Amino acid sequence: MLRIYAGNLPDDLTEREFTDLFSEHGRVRSIELAHDLFSGRCRGFGFIEMEGHEARAAIRALNGRTLRGKSLRVNEERPRTRGGRKGRR
Repeated sequence: MLRIYAGNLPDDLTEREFTDLFSEHGRVRSIELAHDLFSGRCRGFGFIEMEGHEARAAIRALNGRTLRGKSLRVNEERPRTRGGRKGRR
C-alpha cells in the first residue's frame, strides 16, 4: 500500500471528484482531502492510499496534469521531518 500526496488542487474540488480522478488508475483504498475549517473549501492538497503498482501508475499519469487551470503535483508521500519544513524557523 502506498500513500500518495496530491497538491495544487483547485479549491472547489470535492471528495467525489478527488476519488474519481485517482480511481481511473486503480482502486482507491482511502482519501484525506484537507478542508478549510471556516469555508469548508479544499485547502489545495490531499492524500490517497492505493496498491503499489496502481499508485505508481496514478502518479505517472496525474503529476503535471492540468485540472481547472492548475497543474497538479502528485508524488509518493515523503516522511515528515521532526521540525516541520526544511529551513523554517
